[in-house]
Amino acid sequence: MYKMGSQAYKEVDLETSVSQSSPHQLIVLLFDAALNAIQLAGLYIEKGDIAGKGEAISKAINIIDNGLKSCLDLEKGGEIAENLDELYHYIIQQLVLANLHSDKQKLQLCFDLLDNIAQAWRKIAE
Repeated sequence: MYKMGSQAYKEVDLETSVSQSSPHQLIVLLFDAALNAIQLAGLYIEKGDIAGKGEAISKAINIIDNGLKSCLDLEKGGEIAENLDELYHYIIQQLVLANLHSDKQKLQLCFDLLDNIAQAWRKIAE
């Protein structure tokens, strides 16, 4: 019962965060969610939880592909948007390989690449 209440609280908290966020803050939330999913996948690999690993990696891929990548404006964004599109594609490929081989090093690579972009994105707000 506690777990259900905790989950409900998290969902309400997330909905509140999303509804009160600027477009810039929404991108930060996407980065945070993808990074958390990648970290969670690493924990599932350590525990030998194949299903959990697969779900966490799928979540990260979905956030990157349908969230971060879809926000890119390739026409107006020029070379930066194109480079980010290619980098997101590369990260997704590496996540698929990490899932297939339960490869924590590939997960770390993906985390580091995505975290680099996220940190730069956060600095924009400053």
